[in-house]
Amino acid sequence: MTTIKRRINITADKDIENALVLSAKRAGVPVASKAVELLRNALELEEDLAWGAIIKERTSKKVKLLTHKQVWVQYTPVSITLKF
Repeated sequence: MTTIKRRINITADKDIENALVLSAKRAGVPVASKAVELLRNALELEEDLAWGAIIKERTSKKVKLLTHKQVWVQYTPVSITLKF
């Protein structure tokens, strides 16, 4: 029977393997599940860092700031009268 999860092979140093095994035992989960959890956390952290760099670039420029009202005034819904 096939699985929907893709298998990947990872070569790790002995110290990383030992830390992963210990962490999995502490959590009471299989080593593979712990590895997936840690990879997911690492990818989220990497994404946060990328978004942080984008935000830093955008906020470092001198631009005219608009108020909430100035931005949303153009999106004010138009009144429509429906006749039945």
